[in-house]
Amino acid sequence: MFRYCGTISVFPEFIDTLQGALILLKVFVYGTLKPGERNYLFYCTQAIEVIEAIAYGKLYDLPMGYPAAVFPESDLVRGYILTFTNAAVLQTLDELEAYSPHQPISQNLYQRHQIEVYNPNFNSLGTVWTYSMSQQQINAYGGVLISNGWWTGKK
Repeated sequence: MFRYCGTISVFPEFIDTLQGALILLKVFVYGTLKPGERNYLFYCTQAIEVIEAIAYGKLYDLPMGYPAAVFPESDLVRGYILTFTNAAVLQTLDELEAYSPHQPISQNLYQRHQIEVYNPNFNSLGTVWTYSMSQQQINAYGGVLISNGWWTGKK
């Protein structure tokens, strides 16, 4: 059963230690992976839960047609936590986000790391995985700050 709630986090470090147990991967998404955006149907239909969430950060619109965020910051980024039962999803998302943990940071488009996320009432939902870009990269690409923290590809 699918329940629409918001964001997704991934905790791969638990995968090796909990053989046979149900492992939930949670990832905070704020761009093309959000429900209704262009990559959701291709990459995220295995999500068992979708929860609306916010994180402290700054969100930018990039001229390539997708956003980038910097965490943590004083503004808010609005998105969703997507929860998966298949940790292999993380590798697929890494490929989409041009991230490899085996490459130097300078060779990745995005970096994957964990952040704390909150529900709309600012109650903590815990720590989840997300992807962010350095402020220097965003500036080099000509990123434009999205002051309301909500990106959509539907213009």
